[in-house]
Amino acid sequence: MHRLTRITRLIALAFLSLSLSLILVGCSDQEKNGTELRIGLIAPITGPLSKVGKSSVEAAQLALQEINDSGALSIAGEPVRLVLLIEDNQDQASMAVSAALKLINRDRVNVIVGPQVSRNAIPAARVAERAEIPLISPGSTHPDTTRDKNWVFRVAFIDTFQGRIMARFAREELKLQHVALLFDISSEYNRGLAEVFRTTFEALGGEVVAFESYTRDAPDVREHLARIGASGSPALFLPNYHNEVPGQVRQAKASGLQLQLLGSDSWAQIPTVHRRIIEGAYFSTHYTSDSTDSMAREFVSRYRLAYGRAPDDIAALTYDAFGLLLQAVKTQHSITPQAIRDGLAASNNYPGITGDVTYPGSGDPVKSAIVMQVRDGQFLFHSRVEPRKLAD
Repeated sequence: MHRLTRITRLIALAFLSLSLSLILVGCSDQEKNGTELRIGLIAPITGPLSKVGKSSVEAAQLALQEINDSGALSIAGEPVRLVLLIEDNQDQASMAVSAALKLINRDRVNVIVGPQVSRNAIPAARVAERAEIPLISPGSTHPDTTRDKNWVFRVAFIDTFQGRIMARFAREELKLQHVALLFDISSEYNRGLAEVFRTTFEALGGEVVAFESYTRDAPDVREHLARIGASGSPALFLPNYHNEVPGQVRQAKASGLQLQLLGSDSWAQIPTVHRRIIEGAYFSTHYTSDSTDSMAREFVSRYRLAYGRAPDDIAALTYDAFGLLLQAVKTQHSITPQAIRDGLAASNNYPGITGDVTYPGSGDPVKSAIVMQVRDGQFLFHSRVEPRKLAD
């Protein structure tokens, strides 16, 4: 029975993948003879971060439909049709590498969008760099994704910026003298953020009184929480993924801990049903669907019309990745990987949904961040932080 269930699931996943490819390869009659810009999308469609994958695919579909339907892209008078080839990395680094190799060697893509999270983006970026195929990660924030690379870009800010924002927020706005941290040491994203936060908070005169680490295969963190409780810390920074945080906070509350919670951009993916458990928390992120910016409002409206709900930060970041890609092709008048790479590198003040994007000689954008607060089970805008405010 279990074998039949597994086979059925595999068939369903294969059909889903095929359906997505067929839907996105479809084109109007007037475009059939045009040039193809082949775009690979690597996303965790299945696995623990499937919500991230769903947002990525939906935003990619919306962006491509708008571009193809408008006929906005042409080279030397010849229409260019965007074709999307989707690979599921299942939130596994090895699968991300396999997906990148497949897209590059078999599907001959011109560019790759994704992976979204750092633990998958870092190894995939190495593959793209060696093959000299441009890769744009919408959501990876770890510095190693782009470090020492010429072909890899990101839409998100980096963790050194994000970690400093939250450390300064804790020390200067919340006036915290002591803080505790709990993080997944096996994940580059979690570990890197924790280290930046600690360094910055201590440099500002604060004290990290508990620096507790765990691994993804150990979801029970009660022993760590007991040590955090014993430290006397009034606050807890959890730079962990959205599928882990609610359970960790429930364990903390069950242990009798009442802590000021602080988080990172991965928290933006926490479903509405789990948000009251983190009431009063603050976290950094890239965008808010309540933005008053006209471009952002129009994007939210189009996304709601297409999918029946507001886009999250991963959707907005993915949409911006396709906007940057379109601009790169337009400015270079070419769809070759080298031209796309050069066009991306030359991006200056690109007006994205998640903020203006400029690449100052690297694949890391200069852009602002947002601090959100959880009130009445809702994510509400608290403040915006510009890069110049964190200048040394």
